[in-house]
Amino acid sequence: MQSPRSHEELPQTVPVFPLSGALLLPNTHRPLNIFEPRYVALVDRALATDRLVGLVQPLDTRVESPRGHVPLQSVGCLGRITHFEEQDDERYFIILEGVSRFDILDEIETPDPFRICRVSAARFARDFDHEYGSTEVDRKRFLAMMHSYADFAQLDIDWSEVERTDTADLVNFCCVVSPYGAAEKQALLEAMTLNERAETLIAMAEIEMARSRPGSTLQ
Repeated sequence: MQSPRSHEELPQTVPVFPLSGALLLPNTHRPLNIFEPRYVALVDRALATDRLVGLVQPLDTRVESPRGHVPLQSVGCLGRITHFEEQDDERYFIILEGVSRFDILDEIETPDPFRICRVSAARFARDFDHEYGSTEVDRKRFLAMMHSYADFAQLDIDWSEVERTDTADLVNFCCVVSPYGAAEKQALLEAMTLNERAETLIAMAEIEMARSRPGSTLQ
């Protein structure tokens, strides 16, 4: 099945996978190892229908994947299973490709072992325009942050590949692989524009680097 091309093509209800500290953004990819029976059932259902899964963080992120109907963040991201491998002991390895963010409207009672929510992606209709907002991003400033952070964290980066990467992909990829916690990942997810997301990541990196300096009073 083809991936949805607009928010009007999205289903009104989606199975959701609560996962702390996980960030999926439109047009990014996240590998997941699925081994709990409830989420194996979720993947079975997705593969048999539209391949769509909602990734959302629980409000209490002390448990990676909490059981029961714990409160969820109000915003998640819909992903489409673009690759899957069936493994031993009824496990899956899957890759989710981000489609669009969504607002959770409410949750539906279901006999299934996984949770299903009624969602709306109308507020994030621009997520389907891959390049939307790229021209507002200060790419030079973003690259300067990347160079500073790479030196700080002693990262080996292929800068020629970075230069060839378009701005939207660069910003979103850096957000997804960033080392920050659940609250910061949620802030990056909920940033309404690409430029807001880029500036939020720059601020996070600058704070982290400032905290490491001798005599810093930042906590």
